[in-house]
Amino acid sequence: QVQLQESGPGLVKPSQTLSLTCTVSGGSITTAYFYWSWIRQPPGKGLEWMGAIGYDGSTYYSPSLKSHTSISRDNAKNTVYLQMNSPKPEDTAVYYCNLQSVWGTNYWGQGTQVTVSS
Repeated sequence: QVQLQESGPGLVKPSQTLSLTCTVSGGSITTAYFYWSWIRQPPGKGLEWMGAIGYDGSTYYSPSLKSHTSISRDNAKNTVYLQMNSPKPEDTAVYYCNLQSVWGTNYWGQGTQVTVSS
């Protein structure tokens, strides 16, 4: 079974870069038709899809976040990354890594809390 583990600093200042890591085990991030997403949930709000990277390296972003968000991967480390430039306090949220496939696969990490504050 595929397992996803998010990690990163719990507190980020608005002047810094928000960087998160999703370490994958039990499956390869290059498996055909697997799509790896970052999804977040601000306090008291619903889930927001931020973007994804596909098995072939293609990237997809939410239009509202595209200008300051980047998703990348390291195939050798079987890891997916999220970077957000100049985060704001409203970017405070629990950030999740998610795997979906065309066959209905849907796995989630446990999430990691990120607080943006000076």
